[in-house]
Formats: sequence, structure tokens, C-alpha cells
Amino acid sequence: MITAQQLNKQFGIGNQLVFREDASGLIVADFDNGYAEAKLCLQGAHLMMWRPKSQSVPVVWLSRDAKLAIGKSIRGGAPVCWPWFGAHATEPGFPGHGFARTVPWQVIESGTEPGGETRITLRLLGSEKTRPQWPHDSRLDLTVIVGEKLRMELITENTGNSDFVIGEALHTYFQVGDIGAVRISGLDNCDFWDKVGNTTLRKQSGAITFSGETDRVYVNTDAECVIEDDKLKRRIHVAKSGSRSTVVWTPWTEKANKMGDMGQPDGWREMVCVESGNAIENVVKVATGTRHALIVEFRAEQV
Repeated sequence: MITAQQLNKQFGIGNQLVFREDASGLIVADFDNGYAEAKLCLQGAHLMMWRPKSQSVPVVWLSRDAKLAIGKSIRGGAPVCWPWFGAHATEPGFPGHGFARTVPWQVIESGTEPGGETRITLRLLGSEKTRPQWPHDSRLDLTVIVGEKLRMELITENTGNSDFVIGEALHTYFQVGDIGAVRISGLDNCDFWDKVGNTTLRKQSGAITFSGETDRVYVNTDAECVIEDDKLKRRIHVAKSGSRSTVVWTPWTEKANKMGDMGQPDGWREMVCVESGNAIENVVKVATGTRHALIVEFRAEQV
């Protein structure tokens, strides 16, 4: 197992990119450049927090009760859901949202962009633990570029001799002032699967607002979304490519209380998930010898 000291020697960039071992034993990368600060856990290649220095509070939210633990996902940030989204299609015993978010990734590259942003690339390779769940020969890379904008590139490469199908998402939690004073625009007239109660196909009318548990998979859309936040007086732009699904989620009181790590008593009111991915009818066939790129870019502006 590589140590934080070894990572700093090979991939550290002064104060811009520093690796450290958390009390849990997991390694965290801390970013701090002229534009932003961020934190990323190597387990799951899990971006935990991002705050542009133009913003007084983070844009990517981490629960104040988030726990780092070996083999467990972290509440908040941008978990990588792969190679399926939600429950596995045929194996109920397999982990929800796939295994990528709870296993170690390897740092393979770091650097500074021409504009001064900080870049890191991590790779997930198959193991004896994951092969029973995913028997396909493949390579998964995540590149994160931390600056005034945050860019994430999730690249799936089929290195085997047969095609395979993936579901995926960057399950991003965004920090808001209060969920009741938030609107999400960009999905007007889009079809979505409403997963609260009995799953139903519906059509969006106008902006999305929140007054209870919301769990929706908007399909066949590559639209940019905007989180309009009256309390924090800002807009968060979520732009994407290689993604035909957008998931919008908030647990609300009852479900959040059952989770135990949402930041009691009302941490759930300060976040909303807008997830860029490919799910349900938008799963992606990756032919042998080809690659698929899911790219997202986030930026925040005061209004």
C-alpha cells in the first residue's frame, strides 16, 4: 500500500496538492491554489468538497457528520457511481450504485494546468474482490481539475474482447442555503422517472422546486442545469457531456433521519443532489476497443 509520504514525493505539487493520511487510515488529497480549495479521498476517487475562493461557503457539500471508513462511501461530495446506477439489474446482493465508490483507486498523474488550476488523475483497476461483480476487462480513469470551475472527466475504456454496458453517475451534492428556497432550471419539458412511491414516468413543467422527498431520473437530456439559490444569492451551473440522464434528489426529513450521517438535525436542508450520468434507458454500450467519456463542469456565480 502506497503511503501519503510516497504520494507527496511522486505527485505532490507544493502547497497546491498535498496528500495526508486521515485518522481512518484512508489517504486524502488536499488542493489549495489561487482559485479554490478542495478535498478528495483516494478510496472511491471521491471528491469530498470544493470551494472557489470567490465563494464564502463550499459549492460541493460534505455532511458535517460524514465519516471516512475503509470500504464505506462518504456522505456528500461527488461519489462515483459505476458500473451501474442504483440497484444492480439482476443481483440484489451487489452494492447499490456499483463498487467504484468504495474501493481504492491509484493516482497515476498530477500537474498544473496552463491557467494555474490543479489536476489529478486516478485509476480503478479490477481486483479479485470486484471481478465477480464485473467480469469485463476495462479501465476506469477519473481526472479532476480544481480551479474557479471544477471539471471532472470519467473515462471508461473497454480493454477486452467483448462489448459491455455501463450505468454511471457523478452523484454530486451541492451546498444550498435552504432546500425550500431553491429552484433548478434547465429540465422544463423533460421526461423523468419519479422514484418516490411507485415509479412513474412524468414530464417536468417549469423549474423544479422542493417541498418533500424528491428522487427523479430525468432521461434523454444533455441540458445544462442551474441551481438558483435565493438564500445564498448564487447560481450553480452544472454543464455536462457524454451524459443523457440527470438525477435530482433530496431525502427530506424522514429519510434523512434514518441515514444518521446527513448532519443532524437538519443538514439535509443545506444540500441538493444534481447528478450527471447515464441510467435506465440511457445506459451506455461500450464496444470492445473503445472508450466512453462522461464530463461535467461546475461553476458558481453571485446574483
